[in-house]
Amino acid sequence: MTTPEGAGFDRDARAWRSPVAWLVLLCTFAAGLSFDLWTKYWSFEHVAPEPVVLTPGQLVEDPDYRLPWHPGVEVVPPDLLDFHLVLNRGAVFGIGQHRRGVFIALTVVAVCAGLAVFAGWTDRRSRLSHIAIGLVLAGGVGNLYDRYVYGAVRDFLHMLPRRHLPFDLSWPGGSTELFPWVFNVADVLLLAGMALLMIQAFRADRAAARAAAQESGGASRSSRPSDSGKASSGRASDSS
Repeated sequence: MTTPEGAGFDRDARAWRSPVAWLVLLCTFAAGLSFDLWTKYWSFEHVAPEPVVLTPGQLVEDPDYRLPWHPGVEVVPPDLLDFHLVLNRGAVFGIGQHRRGVFIALTVVAVCAGLAVFAGWTDRRSRLSHIAIGLVLAGGVGNLYDRYVYGAVRDFLHMLPRRHLPFDLSWPGGSTELFPWVFNVADVLLLAGMALLMIQAFRADRAAARAAAQESGGASRSSRPSDSGKASSGRASDSS
């Protein structure tokens, strides 16, 4: 697979040299991170009957802390989306519980990798790639903030609540819900950014294939006059 910019990527036009590319990246990052942190704050203030106030380091000092019970809030009927508060001590969608240090380290590495991809793998005109990387960075840093400050990630989005798997099926954890995971805006930003990067890579591969085909066709066309010229000169020598 080629880089997102295709086979004709000009290394002198890398994104890190472009103020506009940095502006797109940083604006996307700032907007996504602000929206994620604000929605977490709002949900923990308003979804439960009483505001849930978390202090820095609280969940590290008290790993057995549990949120007060609350019924949740139906947002998109019928049973498409609820707001329901959850403290996630794992990764995206609750995977890998109680691995705080590991996920902090992995997130830092992922953020550095995202910046490296922006600087060395995209050029200044690739706006879709810059937006995608900004979304990934915003999602990663949003959850990193929660994990570092509070000891767990604040989740509140529950898709397809009260809908269950058919035929009495269940997930490995025992849940029979169709979608048992609760997530947040940062998770959505991460997945959206990765999807955009995949789309950009697919588009770049197609562009590179078209460019290679055009170059191949041009080379074959340019060789034809010389071949015909050789044939003409051969006929002339035979007649002489």
